[in-house]
Amino acid sequence: MSLMVSISGIRGVVGEDLSPDVIVKYSAAFAKYCNRGTVAIGRDGRSSGRIIGNLVSSTLLSMGCDVVAIGIVPTPTVQIAVEQLHASGGISITASHNPVEWNGLKFLNETGMFLNAAENKRLVAIADRGNFSYSPWNKMGKHAHDDTFIGRHIDMVTRLPYVHVGEIRKRRFKIVVDCVNAAGGVIVSRLLRGLGCTVIEMNCDVSGVFARNPEPIPENLKELCRRVRAEGADLGIAVDPDVDRLVLITERGEPFGEEYTITAVVDFILPRIRAHKGSIRLHGRDTNRSPSVVVNLSTTRAVDDVARKFGARVIRTPVGEINVARKMKEVGAIIGGEGSGGVILPEVHYGRDAIVGIALILQHLCEFGGTLSELKSTLPQYVITKSKVMVAQKNVDRLLDRIRRRNEKMGTVNVQDGLKIDFADSWIHLRKSNTEPIIRIIAEAPSKRRSQQLVTQFTKEIKSF
Repeated sequence: MSLMVSISGIRGVVGEDLSPDVIVKYSAAFAKYCNRGTVAIGRDGRSSGRIIGNLVSSTLLSMGCDVVAIGIVPTPTVQIAVEQLHASGGISITASHNPVEWNGLKFLNETGMFLNAAENKRLVAIADRGNFSYSPWNKMGKHAHDDTFIGRHIDMVTRLPYVHVGEIRKRRFKIVVDCVNAAGGVIVSRLLRGLGCTVIEMNCDVSGVFARNPEPIPENLKELCRRVRAEGADLGIAVDPDVDRLVLITERGEPFGEEYTITAVVDFILPRIRAHKGSIRLHGRDTNRSPSVVVNLSTTRAVDDVARKFGARVIRTPVGEINVARKMKEVGAIIGGEGSGGVILPEVHYGRDAIVGIALILQHLCEFGGTLSELKSTLPQYVITKSKVMVAQKNVDRLLDRIRRRNEKMGTVNVQDGLKIDFADSWIHLRKSNTEPIIRIIAEAPSKRRSQQLVTQFTKEIKSF
């Protein structure tokens, strides 16, 4: 496995691909990219994070940057810190949902958003050129520590005009929380207790030693499901190590479905837009126009159905948080996100944020009056099936184009990100991996049988070529 360099930053196995020299190289490059301005840094709690944080901080200081270290915090908290500090950039030290032996650096620009493709290309070019000029002893940067941003993050969320803390407290939710012993262990419990919830903690010690595979998908959350049932809880909450993805478990101890996090939030937000338009930060958007929702091409069609009910339009982008966030900012979208459990609410910041998602879901449940499983039953029902196929040929784009030509009369074709074909009641999305010789296959339909049929059909087509 080699170092992964992508629009999401860099990540690799610590001590192998992610070695000290690589960390110094990219940190120095980012200092130059930021014109040696102030940089906010935070980490997700992995055991390797302290050492990497010291390397990052020392390199930035040596390049003449001032550094504000905000501690073990979610990535979205680092994004908020960049904005509030008016910093030149930020670095979140995390490998997201990758296993504990991994770590990485996520780079943020001066707006608190991830670098886009062009910005990322520029950063990589600076890193590859090297030849960094370090500051003399009397011109090195200054280091500061600020541990207030978890509180600031929570305050921003609980002060949203449609989050009514008193109502949520009256409901007295009992919630089991699994934060995989990473950054969520501090902020999630603090948020919930402030909202009057009884919190039963699982893996919340912030030791950085993951108690399970850190990706919050159903096969890794069986113990959380069991605990919700055993405790008679109202719901379960799971987050990934850097707390940008929110996954829910119903009171029955069953997965709510990561695709349904964003669906439920869209269902909550859209009817409240006009009621609160005077107090909502919409970046100049005319709230009398039809609101926009932005999601990626692989997100459930349930979002479209919900948006249609409230007269909103859905705009889809290539997969990737930065693609969704930038399109949201461009069109003045009300809400957006990804089907991996990512919720982006511009009123807080332009980034996926599980803390935002938690507050909105609890308020939705309060106003709905029923259970989480009952809430899901009111939403459009679809089933997504995912698979992947190994491909030997190098020109995957040509292969996808041949599949497009064979099927383009069957549905609506989109080639922004691989190949997506929308049929009357279903869709298929074929995407090439940037790191492996595979094509990812995602299909959605009203039934599991139909979505599996689509995956099987297109797997055979890929292999036939």
